[in-house]
Amino acid sequence: MKTELRNVLVVPEGDGVEVKRLFPIRDFMNADPFVLWDHFNIGSGQGFPDHPHRGFEGITYMFKGGMNHKDNLGNESFVSAGGAQRFTAGSGLVHSEMPADQGDSNGIQLWVNLPKKLKQIAPSYQQVNADEFPVNKFEGGQVKTIVGDGSLVKLNTEVIYQHINLQDKAHYQLDVKPQFRGLVYVMQGSVSVNEKIVNNDKALFIEDVQSLEFTANSATEFMICLGQPSGEKIHQHGPFVD
Repeated sequence: MKTELRNVLVVPEGDGVEVKRLFPIRDFMNADPFVLWDHFNIGSGQGFPDHPHRGFEGITYMFKGGMNHKDNLGNESFVSAGGAQRFTAGSGLVHSEMPADQGDSNGIQLWVNLPKKLKQIAPSYQQVNADEFPVNKFEGGQVKTIVGDGSLVKLNTEVIYQHINLQDKAHYQLDVKPQFRGLVYVMQGSVSVNEKIVNNDKALFIEDVQSLEFTANSATEFMICLGQPSGEKIHQHGPFVD
């Protein structure tokens, strides 16, 4: 198993927003097939006014508050805590993402590269609400699948994306396709991943592994994000991935 432990970097983004960013940053631009990972906390009056995108798929998953999405395809909707919005930018779209009118809106935006053969597909949008995701509860924890088996969220790249809660000393095991690579990102607490400790606001990047064994060192909440790399060079410049 190849691993690398990384911290988040707080960076300004959008209109008055600061995000905890794993990538792209100067010394770590992407993790094929993943292009961007931002953990945001947005107050009312902030957000992301109209802006363009091209060449990738994005998922906004909400922990708290909500997010208004409006685009030039005619879609306009609001997703609340526990739900997700997926947009496929493809050949190009323009959208805005603005938080709930009151309180803070907390979530993660993930960008997934589209392979060259799919860069020009038609843009599209999908929303899945909190009660529509599969949740597996077990002794000491639960696993919510955002992308993967049983989820309604559909991407053009094979991805496993899960939201995990474990009580102190609880265990979770996940089989991984050997060609997959990705990360474990901890929002709260501490978890051991194949005996490597990952604490709050840190991520463990992983490849060449067939099984992941998780043991909580305290009550912990974390994300698992793994996918099939395209093996193609990623050209990300601002809101475009060509």
